Amino acid sequence: MNYIVVMEAAWLVHDVENIDDAIGVAISEAGKRLNQKDMDYVEVGVGATNCPACGEPFDSAYIAADTALVGLVLEMDVFNAESEEHAERIAKSDVGGALRDVPLDVIAVEQTESDDEDE
Repeated sequence: MNYIVVMEAAWLVHDVENIDDAIGVAISEAGKRLNQKDMDYVEVGVGATNCPACGEPFDSAYIAADTALVGLVLEMDVFNAESEEHAERIAKSDVGGALRDVPLDVIAVEQTESDDEDE
């Protein structure tokens, strides 16, 4: 079966002054490391966090002492996995190998249409 696996990554960015710069640098650095491993099929974006006061979503980024923590969302297709758990392990292994020392957490797994109708 085929799946879309969505993961969240915690990315540190040093020497930044505003949120937009932090987000841009985090996406750029993550994309560069993934592309070095020929993993351009992984989509990288900024995550969203809900405001504890009003509940409205905002970009997952926080700056303190010119250092930002940016929550990235990484999405990839996993083909021919045996189960959702197997798809999660494949995605975490692939992305984790390219983004060493970056905390990853699977936040969603969704089954997609299979090319093979016999399954």
